[in-house]
Amino acid sequence: MPAEWAKHEGTWLSYPHNENSWPGKIETIYKSYNLFIKHLAEVEQVHINMSSEAMRQRVEAELRAIGCNMSNVMLHDFPTNDAWCRDHGTAVLLNRKDGRRAVVDWGYNAWGGKYPPFDLDNRIPAKVAECLGLECFHPGIVMEGGSVDFNGEGDLLTTTSCLLNPNRNPSLSQQQIEGYLRDYYGVDNIIWLGDGIDGDDTDGHVDDLSRFCAPDLIVTAVEENANDDNYKPLQENIARLNRCRLSNGKQPTVAELPMPDPVIWEDQRLPASYANFYIANGRVIFPTYRCDNDTRAAYVLEECFPDREIIGIDSTDIIWGLGSFHCLSQQIPA
Repeated sequence: MPAEWAKHEGTWLSYPHNENSWPGKIETIYKSYNLFIKHLAEVEQVHINMSSEAMRQRVEAELRAIGCNMSNVMLHDFPTNDAWCRDHGTAVLLNRKDGRRAVVDWGYNAWGGKYPPFDLDNRIPAKVAECLGLECFHPGIVMEGGSVDFNGEGDLLTTTSCLLNPNRNPSLSQQQIEGYLRDYYGVDNIIWLGDGIDGDDTDGHVDDLSRFCAPDLIVTAVEENANDDNYKPLQENIARLNRCRLSNGKQPTVAELPMPDPVIWEDQRLPASYANFYIANGRVIFPTYRCDNDTRAAYVLEECFPDREIIGIDSTDIIWGLGSFHCLSQQIPA
């Protein structure tokens, strides 16, 4: 599995339409979501799963209206239940020797069966594999893209709170799950973190916590308010990172990424995190939350990605769906 910063052929998305994911608020997310597409289409292809002809016509009109490069946008008649393409989308592996690519079609059960139905989402990897003409492998277990992160050099970041949760693969031990990760992602070394952030309904996806920015550089979310519910678990995760070793035997450099101010909607704490950024060709797109730490987070990401443009897009409404730009996207390596 290549690192996310490896050159992309494109990005795959599933256009949002499930009002249950943004109850009472779905119309507010499209401005930021379409801007995300516009920024992506400036640097790579964007493939979007569409659930109806009416959606296709509306989305195409809205994207043209904001000046999106439509020559880089491909709309596919692949219906979905929801928009979280990182988790139900397609993991594409790359053969280092000859450049061949292949798809891994993990099982998907909407984060432990929390949000049925999810049958349409579970079919997306096979549809994408057929569309791209790629060989497709079927491990036969549940695995979500947001639960793992890679440096492309044999190392994988994940969390015990998600991958060892009995609502995913209750019959498998940690050792057996590690075997699947090695066999189907091509990794050698697995770095286990602990718990996720408050409000995260995925049971602790790593893409809200810690991300590889280079083969030996990890950026990790840190809460500075000791009275905040996220303070202790994030401190424990940074301690784990400071003790871990990479597959080459070296200790990674760990950069600290501030947490935004708490985002509350209808008395619910939402899983707002700057770690949910997406690495596209030549740029990094990260969520902002209308607070002072937006600027601090941008500076940290600029240091972590000195060769890429850092672009912030308001995610204050999108996060009501309990995810942001990384959760919504899945890269297709060149």
